[in-house]
Amino acid sequence: MLWQLIIAGPLAAPSPAPSPAPSPNFDANLVTPGVWGFVITAGIMVVVILLIIDMVRRMRRVNYRAEVRKRLEAEGDAKGPTS
Repeated sequence: MLWQLIIAGPLAAPSPAPSPAPSPNFDANLVTPGVWGFVITAGIMVVVILLIIDMVRRMRRVNYRAEVRKRLEAEGDAKGPTS
């Protein structure tokens, strides 16, 4: 009896109801993002571009500092120990 409920339970689940058709007086302009949607999206794009520019600048700075540090260590090794 229990195994019949376990097996038949998921198979006997009701199908979802179909979605209702849109009404004939539906205005598509009322559901568009409009000017505010454009302004917010453009603002997010500007912020992302500025963050990418800042990240590239920081990566270059880190790489340059590592290169300078490597040069200084090479110069220090070339001079040898100082007494």
